Amino acid sequence: MSAPHAPHAPARPYAGDPAALAHLEWPFFEERHRALARDLEAWCAAHLSAPPHDESRHATDAECRRLVRLLGEGGWLRYTVAGVDVGGVANDLDTRALCLLRESLARYHGLADFAFALQGLGSGAISLAGTPAQRAAYLPRVASGEAIAAFALSEPEAGSDVAAARCAARLEGSAEGGEYVLDGEKTWISNGGIADFYVLFARTGEAPGARGLSAFIVDADAPGLEVAERIDVVAPHPLARLRLSGCRVPAARRLGAPGEGFKVAMRTLDVFRTSVAAAALGFGRRALSEGLRRALGREMFGKHLADLPLAQAKLADMACDVDSSALLVYRAAWRRDQGHSVTREAAMAKLVATEAAQRAVDAAVQLHGGLGVRRGEVVESLYREVRALRIYEGASEVQQLIIARELIKSAPPAPPLAP
Repeated sequence: MSAPHAPHAPARPYAGDPAALAHLEWPFFEERHRALARDLEAWCAAHLSAPPHDESRHATDAECRRLVRLLGEGGWLRYTVAGVDVGGVANDLDTRALCLLRESLARYHGLADFAFALQGLGSGAISLAGTPAQRAAYLPRVASGEAIAAFALSEPEAGSDVAAARCAARLEGSAEGGEYVLDGEKTWISNGGIADFYVLFARTGEAPGARGLSAFIVDADAPGLEVAERIDVVAPHPLARLRLSGCRVPAARRLGAPGEGFKVAMRTLDVFRTSVAAAALGFGRRALSEGLRRALGREMFGKHLADLPLAQAKLADMACDVDSSALLVYRAAWRRDQGHSVTREAAMAKLVATEAAQRAVDAAVQLHGGLGVRRGEVVESLYREVRALRIYEGASEVQQLIIARELIKSAPPAPPLAP
């Protein structure tokens, strides 16, 4: 267990920022989305304005569990599952609602955003590809906050390159009443060590590469599944490496058809990749709010910091980054909710929003001067929280490849080369 950080002065309570709701006037939203955002803003101000928690591993695990329960009691986790019959608010996942939720939660409390996001990502494949029995067994508990979900795709040698996954599953018995036996490792698994179940991807060998993967629901207490290592990162979140040694999973827990695991994973990520961009947007908005507050209140050279042209330039760049990110995030979310494929749009939103949030947070730290790197300051926490977003669910470089690939695919044929 990692040692707790040295105590620090409690952070200034955050009561929200009216400017953070201004984009609700945009035509991407329906009135139900505007009502959701207003209700969520009031709830966040009442429940998530406490100072940062103890960052030891034990405390982080406990806080994450508490936040899942709290989000469930508030009714917000109902947006992470599809199906009114299994506790969802609607029969389809509403991408704009997911993005509004993640944006607001990230703006108030990074771990609350993490807890919400993993309920959706961890159960997303069940929402999209689960049988009625699978959906009934897992999704109501996710929606209520009773069960914690996780998504186990990455491996030690297969992160961005999913096709290189080696974790194997072999079928013993019939596809109806038999069992799959899983062997291998998964790593960088968010909620690893505290999850009640994992949606896990393993090689069943129907075809080479990505076409030979299948998806499974694996309960955390399944014999042969163990938490091999807890992973500590700069912004404390529950993360782990999992080891599967002869782990037996009923064939009825396979999600979708054999060999369709990659499709299931990509369908899930297409929904939640846009929400990663929304979380980055939330971090960026909070950074702008904190930077502006500091610039208006800090006296320097007989003026306020905000009166100095260089500080004004930083604030202007931050504001442009925030608004451009918001436009891309909600364009992608709106298009998906209209039934369009958003592979390119989601990649653009994630690339731009995560890179922009990193710049905005860095600028906020700079505006704070020495306070910006003091443990316990809001901007110091943001600096650690935002960095991982440029890596997980597809690193920025992967998003660039996706965008370029989609552009090339849709381009007209090139003219013949001159002799």
